[in-house]
Amino acid sequence: MAGLLVAIGRVAAAVICLLAWPAAAYRPFDGTDAAVAALNEVEIELEPAGRLQTGSQSSLIAPGVVFNYGFAERWEVVLQSQMLTPISPGGGPASLAATGAFLKYVIQPGVLQGQSGISIATEFGPLLPGINAEPGVGFSWAGIVSQRWDWGTAHFNVEANLTRDQQGEAFLDVILEGPSTWKVRPVFETFYDKVWTQAETRSVLLGAIWQVENDLSLDAAFRYALVNGHPVNEIRAGLTFAFKEQGDTTPIRPGASFGNWGLSR
Repeated sequence: MAGLLVAIGRVAAAVICLLAWPAAAYRPFDGTDAAVAALNEVEIELEPAGRLQTGSQSSLIAPGVVFNYGFAERWEVVLQSQMLTPISPGGGPASLAATGAFLKYVIQPGVLQGQSGISIATEFGPLLPGINAEPGVGFSWAGIVSQRWDWGTAHFNVEANLTRDQQGEAFLDVILEGPSTWKVRPVFETFYDKVWTQAETRSVLLGAIWQVENDLSLDAAFRYALVNGHPVNEIRAGLTFAFKEQGDTTPIRPGASFGNWGLSR
């Protein structure tokens, strides 16, 4: 299985480079951090099941998956998607949504790479069509800045998108985490998202991350948002785990940080 996942990551990275795609979240957030998977490292972000409530309509998220692979120094490929199944009467068929393929690059190594100063990264790539979901192709580009202090860590995201139906979108996001030395750290996120002529979203998330081991973390969070003035509630729970490509004996770096979740905006 490890060999298969690594092979998928290599193929995805090669395809993205060959097609010259010139900007995806760190569980349980919609934004991300300025870090990438280490060289030859696979990181899987998995939400086995979550609940999304939009007005009177409820949907089950089962599963949501983000695949990250460090294919070169300071580079990773990110593949993501989620299965949405309506559980309210008349909710329609299940859909495969929020599908995308991205490249992420650390422009300036910093505190998240074991060095001093801020970490800066960028993430870019196509928003791909789903199944029983938005059929078009869009594009996403994001800039990410992260900094860490004794009291905690902050991540700032600025993202510009062309949506799958060819509308402009802007996304501004702030993530705050408790001290990185804590086994269980509280987390907070707030974002503002605007799709011109269509939707305006304001969101707040509260939760916690339990760093079980260097290569395993568990998370749980509750998100409340207003989309064009209508409430959206979401319960998120999942895990992130990492492993090295077969034959690579270098240790997994402490406290895995991961790619762009951002699946439910």
